Amino acid sequence: MNGPYAEVIGDPIAQSKSPAIHGFWLQKLGIQARYQATHVHTSELGGFLDTRRSDPHWRGCNVTMPHKQAVIPLLDRLDPLASAVGAVNTIIPEGDQLVGYNTDVPGFLEPLRTELDQTHYFRMARVLGTGGAARAIIKGLADEKIVVVLAGRNPEKARALLDELDPAGEHHAVDIAHFADPTEFDFDDREQCLDLIVNASSLGMSGQPPLAFDMSHAPPGSIVYDIVTSPLDTDFLKSARAAGFRTIDGLSMLIGQADHAFRRFFGAHPPRDKDAELRKVLGA
Repeated sequence: MNGPYAEVIGDPIAQSKSPAIHGFWLQKLGIQARYQATHVHTSELGGFLDTRRSDPHWRGCNVTMPHKQAVIPLLDRLDPLASAVGAVNTIIPEGDQLVGYNTDVPGFLEPLRTELDQTHYFRMARVLGTGGAARAIIKGLADEKIVVVLAGRNPEKARALLDELDPAGEHHAVDIAHFADPTEFDFDDREQCLDLIVNASSLGMSGQPPLAFDMSHAPPGSIVYDIVTSPLDTDFLKSARAAGFRTIDGLSMLIGQADHAFRRFFGAHPPRDKDAELRKVLGA
């Protein structure tokens, strides 16, 4: 392969929006490089990385499901945040080493930064899902001093995840079914509190079961955040808007995490003033 390039690996990979995002930024900045999607089976990870190690044009790769944990033993070292999360979504060649990073954490937090920089009496997030994406989200929220109520089909798994990622935190694990039925709970005045409702699962994604969440479980003033990108405007977000809540869609996290990876791949800051145009390119 001629010229510098980066890529995203996964199984499957055809659905990835990363080539469109990075390609858009490369074109806008006039950088002579490319970004591609590469289908890699789990059994091929070792051979793939061995081949890329010796390629002087390779600038690194993003890692998507199901490889975010499987790649860890194949790397020379991990950035402290990736180590704490226990998942890698970006691999960068540094000298003769392959280094694992996690840009999902800053990517997820980016659209919340204005709120996170304020002072609150109390911060709580109800996080739905205990899969791979939840790891970065839980770690990011815990580091921002947010109490997490983690909901999963298996509350014991949820409890174990909280204890692994933030053992000193006062977090709670519940059955995700708890949020499906209406509640008449009388929430306090939350003006000086930050409440988040986050779908960190694939529920509500095209081809997946719906996410059963009754908006009566959302305190007044909550921000509702769905990491699903297909469809971009999920039923979860539509219900939240109908109930008067501010919403954040999955492209916000996807573009945010890509920003941090792009800087490492190509040594430049992406043109974030073009986000509206990028969203149109992505079909949003």
